[in-house]
Amino acid sequence: MPRAVQRKAYNIMNPNELLRIVDSLHREKNIDTEVVFQAIEAALASAARRQFGEESEIVVQIDRTSGIMQAVVNGNPLDDDTIGRIGAQTAKQVIIQKIREAERDSLVQEFSGQIDDMVNGIVQRVEGGATLVSLGSLEAILPRSEQIPGEAHHPNERIRAVIHEVKPQGSRVKVVLSRTRAVLVRRLFEQEIPEIAEGVIGINALAREPGYRTKVAVSSTDQRVDCVGACVGVRGNRIKNIVDELAGERIDIVRWNDDPQALIPNALQPAKVDQVLLCDMLGRAIVLVPEDQLSLAIGRRGQNVRLASKLCGWDIEIMTADELDEQIDRASTGFMSLEGMDEELATRLVEQGYLSYDDLSVIEPDALMQMGGLTEEQVEHLVEQAERKAEEAERAASDERRRQKQQDQLEAAEPSAGEADEASAVEVSEPSAVETDEPSDAETDEPSDVETDEPSDVETDEPSDVETDEPSDVETDEPLADTHGDSGEKTPL
Repeated sequence: MPRAVQRKAYNIMNPNELLRIVDSLHREKNIDTEVVFQAIEAALASAARRQFGEESEIVVQIDRTSGIMQAVVNGNPLDDDTIGRIGAQTAKQVIIQKIREAERDSLVQEFSGQIDDMVNGIVQRVEGGATLVSLGSLEAILPRSEQIPGEAHHPNERIRAVIHEVKPQGSRVKVVLSRTRAVLVRRLFEQEIPEIAEGVIGINALAREPGYRTKVAVSSTDQRVDCVGACVGVRGNRIKNIVDELAGERIDIVRWNDDPQALIPNALQPAKVDQVLLCDMLGRAIVLVPEDQLSLAIGRRGQNVRLASKLCGWDIEIMTADELDEQIDRASTGFMSLEGMDEELATRLVEQGYLSYDDLSVIEPDALMQMGGLTEEQVEHLVEQAERKAEEAERAASDERRRQKQQDQLEAAEPSAGEADEASAVEVSEPSAVETDEPSDAETDEPSDVETDEPSDVETDEPSDVETDEPSDVETDEPLADTHGDSGEKTPL
């Protein structure tokens, strides 16, 4: 509440002053005048109860035009002097509280209508990872969890975000912003591409992984307008502005189609698709791709197929034709091992895309009863078997992953141990070569009788020339060769 308004509140019993206060609050705080009048009436009634007792029936009314107040206590009207003596200070405090609540409610109502709308703000400061942003009339918060990964903000930086949440917090309003929601990309497209704002081009679906990649499916109501080309812009200038705003996030624009057979290949671009098999009962789409397109279709850490699944609304599985044949054979054999399963039902299940015990364990009982002409008890028995075998398969797969992890750790440790052994072998072999070179020179230049007089010549006896010239080379080479073997052990020199 402005200080001037607070000072005027001391003279609140003056009708003209009261009208000025109400008008000031309406203009400065955007609070409806009726809300202010009701707050003042409630405050004066509360103050009067303190004087006349909580059991008293008190009615306070303020003329909206003249500002004159009338009060009635237990059916008896009060004169102006009595009204003026009613705790003005208490009334003022209650009025301030009511006005703050009204101001808070007004802000809540204003910003609640802007949820998912994009706003521009200025970064004020960063506290503990959260960024505080000024929106003019209040200060909003951009939590770390709602920031694009790897993004950093600085004071006085202009920022665009969407309003994610608005809620009252005491006498204040908490407005939470977000830059990770998919709706931010939609708002940026609407701002940067006039055809979308005009309704000529529509965004039919959108899937996003903040900071990494976004897929946008668009369509055009005018056949003369290329929806993809209009979104990209001349030399990519339109989409570049959006990418820059999203800190370099990659954006794929695909053409929307109501037919999943056409939409799914578009969503998996840039990978090339051979065939799409739709399994309606499971909501699954099996996509067959060439061997050289498999990794491209799946994407880094499954990102491409994951976003395509969100975009299309289908659970997409990428595989080659050979992999599909193997899964079909394995599923048919596995289903036939279940008690109560016949070949015809197993074939029909596989045709509907049920390729594992997990798939069979989640099938709708009514659908399985209708498909195989089974009773409810037979269906329950089949599902119980499938669930049990699915758990066994999961445990086996978990054990295999654990064994594979241990094996990878051992294989990673072996080269490092071999390199250490090789390095130590080289260190040992170098001084041995020096030792063998010195006596060999002495042996070749001087008679061997000189060397045999010394105790040190015990190692280089009569065949010293042979040992120093040829065998010594063999002895120093063998330990180096052993260090590259499977054992990784080093033989002594």
